[in-house]
Amino acid sequence: MLIDSHAHISNEVLYGVADQLIARAKQSGVEAIVNICTDQLSANRGLKIAHEHSCVYNVGATTPHDVEALGELDFVFFEKLAREKKLVAIGETGLDYYYEHSPKNLQKAYLSRYFALAIECNLPVVIHCREAFEDLFAIADDEYRDKPLLLHCFTGGKQEAKLALDRGWKISFSGIVTFKKSESLREAALYVPLDSILIETDSPYLAPQSKRGQTNEPGFLIETAERLAELKGISLEAFATATTQNTKGFFSLGN
Repeated sequence: MLIDSHAHISNEVLYGVADQLIARAKQSGVEAIVNICTDQLSANRGLKIAHEHSCVYNVGATTPHDVEALGELDFVFFEKLAREKKLVAIGETGLDYYYEHSPKNLQKAYLSRYFALAIECNLPVVIHCREAFEDLFAIADDEYRDKPLLLHCFTGGKQEAKLALDRGWKISFSGIVTFKKSESLREAALYVPLDSILIETDSPYLAPQSKRGQTNEPGFLIETAERLAELKGISLEAFATATTQNTKGFFSLGN
């Protein structure tokens, strides 16, 4: 059995078909879904889905893209959910200097605030990082040292992976690792030890190679798992067992 460690099933694209997606995911061997809520609407929908489906767990925070538009109001909202123990992690927060939809200093300020909230509530953090690893490492070293952190949808190289592993972080790979031109990412995945790997779909985005152009969903996770198991030279069953254990441990699922 597999766990999708990062999907957006309560967003505008997937919420209306969430029940069907969850049923198809189970048929494909996905036993649980970690749903990422990025604003108040997706969080309220996520709470409803989780109430109806015990296999769904919610994570919440404002993305680095949205902190300028939504930051203050939504931070207070996610702060309340975290304190009420309605989230299994804080995220996806982080830094994105590729798009820079919000100013860098504001992204860093909210990352610091979410780190502090995670520490207060004893929750792990899920990070979105694109072309901002230097600042991420510096802020985390100052404010979130030796705490549980997951780099979601990792697109860095072997060096960034090494620096993350040196800090005890986990690394999650998405369908990008199946893309034909993702050789450098596969090299990084080969480098990361099995006990530090999680897998995700990032649905509805980033469908794996055989589904390119389609709306991604948790049931497509199997292709990513198969590619990574092949890369590691182990059976799909062994890979699934390890990554499921990693995911349950990171998010304290079932505790």
